[in-house]
Formats: sequence, C-alpha cells, structure tokens
Amino acid sequence: MNISMRGISKTYPGGVTALQHLDLEIGSGMFGLLGPNGAGKSTLMKILATLEKPSSGKILFNNEDINENRACVRASLGYLPQFFGVYPQLTGNEFLTYIAQLNGIPGRDLKKRVLQTLERVGLAADRDRKAKTYSGGMLRRLGIAQAVVADPRLLIVDEPTTGLDPEERIRFRNLLTDISREKIIILSTHIVGDISSTCENLAVLAQGNIVYTGRPDALIERAAGKVWQVKIRDDQFSTIADTMQVISTIPMGEQLLLRVVGDPVPGFEMERMQANLEDAYIHFMEAVVGQRLDDKEDIEAAA
Repeated sequence: MNISMRGISKTYPGGVTALQHLDLEIGSGMFGLLGPNGAGKSTLMKILATLEKPSSGKILFNNEDINENRACVRASLGYLPQFFGVYPQLTGNEFLTYIAQLNGIPGRDLKKRVLQTLERVGLAADRDRKAKTYSGGMLRRLGIAQAVVADPRLLIVDEPTTGLDPEERIRFRNLLTDISREKIIILSTHIVGDISSTCENLAVLAQGNIVYTGRPDALIERAAGKVWQVKIRDDQFSTIADTMQVISTIPMGEQLLLRVVGDPVPGFEMERMQANLEDAYIHFMEAVVGQRLDDKEDIEAAA
C-alpha cells in the first residue's frame, strides 16, 4: 500500500494559503507528520480524509485518485480528527455499534466485531458506561475504536494525544503501533515524543511546506554536537535564551539547569549531550527553516 501526493496546494477564500505544492510518498506502517501549530497539518489530514479538496495537485491511494474515487477511498479509511465528539447519552458499546452500522458491517458480525474492537482498545470492561462518564483517555480510545472498527487499510489520526496524561499517552502510542501492521497509519502531531516512540519515517511541515522527509535517526544526526547542558544563575538566562534554543529548565537551588540547542555561548561551561529527536527538531526548525519555536506547545517534551 502507498500514498503518493503530487503538487498538493490549498488556498482558502480570502487568499490564505495553508499548503504549498507538497510532494510526499507514504508506505505501509506508521508515518509521522510533525510541525508547529498552524503549519498546515490538519488541513492536509482533512484532504487525505476526503473532507476537503486540494486547490491543486492530486493524491493517489494505491494508484487511485482520491478525488475521483472518494467513495472507494472512504471505504478503506479510518479517521480520528483532532476534535472528536461522541453522543454523551450513549454507552461505549451503543456508540461503537452505531458507527459499525454506518460502516456497513453486517448484522451477523456486528456484535462480535464491536466487542473485539472494544477489547483491543481496553474498553470492554467499561462498554456499558455512558460516554459522558469516560475520562479524556477513554474518549480518545473510543475515538480510535470508531476509526478502526471497519478494519480500514488507511488510518489517519490528528493530534491524538493532546491533553492526555503520560500514562494514557504511552498506552495510546502502543495501541497505534499494534494496529499499524499491514496498514498505513498517518500520525499528525506537534508532540515530538509521539513520533520518536512510534514512527519509522516522518515528514516535517512548516508554513505549508514539507521541509524534511526521512527517518527520525537521520534528522537526529543533524543535531550532533549542537546539544548542551549548562548551569546558570537566574540573571544569566536571557543571555543564553537570546542565542540558543532552551529545551528544558530545571531549578537547582540558586541555579538553573538548562538543556539547550545551538552554538555554545562564550563564557559558560557547557557539557555536550547526546541529541534526541526533540533536540533535532528544534535545531532543524531554527537552523534550516529559520522558524524559532518559542511556543510551549511547539516544543513540548517527549513523555
């Protein structure tokens, strides 16, 4: 299975351009789409999910043009949007049964398929509880259940772990990895840890453009020798932050322990550290793309 994007652009009324001439190849397995808020990730996900059409270009799914064969593509598609809603008065079992019926699962298989899917996402024991009583993590798992109940060949998940606690985030990532066998799963996120823990390949999207495609370890290699740890006084923070990207700050008595990316600042004793994907992403965005990520959400640490 494969997805081939050729010259995809999207311009909204009023002249706002969200995507610019994207070319991208995606094969089976987990594929990560990483980028800051406003980069165009959700727009691209909506186009892939056939909810919007590109202004120009085409997308082929197994050599089928998704704009010309939308019904065929939708029959192979599972989608978990960034903002997923449920009917709060329905139980988890009732909601998933309803979704399964909409997906055309025959009555003779319906009950078994729903139960198997709920078991797979860890909700079987809570299937008779109303959705309004579910925690945030349980609702996200119900969201992935509705996306996979029809056994799609293509699964698109948009910002799936936003708002989840670390334990739920890890559980969700493990679930996606398990589902990814013999499927294409596209994981769109600004949380670097979701990509580093699950995806063999990724693309980085910035200001509507694909600025990197490849393996995470190849991106990490670009940050070799650029990651440091340094202890400073509070009044020295701005000196560091003005010239380097601060990844983390840990108070240590009267000092701060910083993890930073970039060229070292003279006059400070800096210890070189091994780069990870978060470091590499921050370094790449500033050094190559010229986009400094100062928004906390845009540099959220791996859980």
